[in-house]
Amino acid sequence: MRILALALSLLAAAPSPAATDTYRVLFAGEDRGHMIVETDGNEVQIDFDYKQNGRGPTIEERLVLDDAAYPLSWTITGTTTFGNQVDEWFRREDGVASWQDASGSGSTQVDGPAFYAEQNGSVYSAGLLARALLADADGTLEVLPGGTARIRAHGTMTFDGPAGKVEATTFEISGLSLNPSYVTLDADRELFAVASPNVIIVRQGYESADQPLREYVEQLGTDRFVEIQSATARRFDGPVRIRNVRIFDPAALALTAASDVVVNGNTIASVQPAGSVVTPGETVIDGAGGTLVPGMYEMHGHIDQEDALLNVAAGVTSVRDMGNENAVLDGLIERIERGVIAGPRITRSGFIEGQSEFSAATGETVATLDEALALLRWYGARGYQQIKLYNSMKPEWAPRLVEEAHALGMRVSGHVPAFSTADAMIAAGFDEITHVNQLMLGWVLKPDEDTRTLFRFTAMQRFPDLDLDGPAVQATLDSMVKRGVAHDPTIGIHELGLTAVNGEVPPGSVDYIDHLPVNAQRNERQALFGTADEAERQRYVAAFGTIMQTLRMMHARGILLVPGTDRGGSFTYHRELELFRELGMTPAEVLRRATLDMAAYLGQEQRLGSIEKGKLADFFLVPGDPTRDLKAVKSIAMVVKDGTVYFPSDIYPYFGIEPFAPAPTVIAASD
Repeated sequence: MRILALALSLLAAAPSPAATDTYRVLFAGEDRGHMIVETDGNEVQIDFDYKQNGRGPTIEERLVLDDAAYPLSWTITGTTTFGNQVDEWFRREDGVASWQDASGSGSTQVDGPAFYAEQNGSVYSAGLLARALLADADGTLEVLPGGTARIRAHGTMTFDGPAGKVEATTFEISGLSLNPSYVTLDADRELFAVASPNVIIVRQGYESADQPLREYVEQLGTDRFVEIQSATARRFDGPVRIRNVRIFDPAALALTAASDVVVNGNTIASVQPAGSVVTPGETVIDGAGGTLVPGMYEMHGHIDQEDALLNVAAGVTSVRDMGNENAVLDGLIERIERGVIAGPRITRSGFIEGQSEFSAATGETVATLDEALALLRWYGARGYQQIKLYNSMKPEWAPRLVEEAHALGMRVSGHVPAFSTADAMIAAGFDEITHVNQLMLGWVLKPDEDTRTLFRFTAMQRFPDLDLDGPAVQATLDSMVKRGVAHDPTIGIHELGLTAVNGEVPPGSVDYIDHLPVNAQRNERQALFGTADEAERQRYVAAFGTIMQTLRMMHARGILLVPGTDRGGSFTYHRELELFRELGMTPAEVLRRATLDMAAYLGQEQRLGSIEKGKLADFFLVPGDPTRDLKAVKSIAMVVKDGTVYFPSDIYPYFGIEPFAPAPTVIAASD
């Protein structure tokens, strides 16, 4: 008996056999990389690598877990999507937990296990956190460096694969970021998949779970936003009068006298002098002498439903989508238009990408000119206003595609295809060049240098050597002026990439970072592009200065610059407007560019872009005067979109954001 007992005790104490689990990274069904997890007892090694659109993270992790699967030590190294170096670690020993990530370092006394929310690791951590939360009595954990994580179980699906059928349950983890994440575990609570509407990381051999899980988590997200819409969207019976406001008139570049704006349904019924007679049945909202501004246009979005409501709360009531999964975007537009969830008006761009090892998975890829023309016609028949051509498209296709698009009444915009230049695309008939680096790279690249990789960012180090008054630069700008070519510079993302430093608050985040959840603040405090040393960072900083000089020159020459972020809009859109102010515009001119100018550019000025009788009710209220101080647009008290009233102070708590302004007073309708 003693021998048997000893054998059993040795067996129980023996470490579990080493195991390797492989996961595939799928973008809209296309395999773009892997996550390989090697487990040996309590030690875990992870190799996480994928590439999409010529970029993606390369991460290695080493973990030692305690018997409850909480991390005792954790090192994360490699590079982020845009090349920033990762040197992150966590340790727990002798009652002290300490850590370092890109945003800084810290330590604290702990009494027992402590879960660390990593910053730049793989999705493996989502499975660990889910297991820890499920083992907790109330499914809630305080995590380091800060925040409270919560878990909620959703549905279970069965998937068949080489190891047999797997019953997989999807869980929602909330409390750490602006939006929940979704992790799917098998019956043994081991990681099966992490999915979003466009991307999934799923156990190898079970790739058939791709579409069902992506569609499921999209529906879960929709359900969440339906709940928020139900709680925050205010629709009143009868007319709504916003009284005692001054209206920003973009045509006059000035504020009106004190006025009342009356909305009936989704339309502006009238604009009256302040203090006009209130008719029976009107709901009155007190503007308290604030400023009413037309809804703004984000001109470079890749919008999803997580972005949609935050854009509305930021006064962005219209978005030009510059490339998306067509079916996903169509579903989002349909839900917004039916009022199921809140979101901006969306103008679609048809995305066309050529086939190469660097192709973007977004939208559609084509192998031949005939396929490109067929896709262009498909977009044209479905009301797309423009097409966007991308990096891997063959440059020689451009003239024929432009000709066909113009024949169909569509505008052509896009990146400059690899091994070509902005000059060639302007000559081919592009109506708009997208991204300021795409415009400027043709002035510094050699003919054989490939811009389908991160090189299209790192090559910006050459910008400070440009002679902006030289013939190469001036010839391009001359062509743009002559042909009326517009430019979508996305200044803010270039500012972030070229100037942001690990551990510091970037200029674009200064005014809102303290309002964000802890982990969102951490993400704001890290660089986007990696640098080898301080000298390289200074070349990047100087490159951003050259970019701003170029854009000032373009604005002075009358080239239309359109404001867009490529970073989701919302708060970063407000920073984009501040950067437009630095190009030589007055605050009023910036607001006109964001409103009436963009409505006219998209052919929507008859219904949008200004606050006038008969136009659609899209506008927002700020307490201050943004024609004097543009920062006033960051403190929004109310947004009206399509006649529905929203108070951002109602919305932001659902995202863990501290509101920026109180809601105005509402006076109920009288008989």
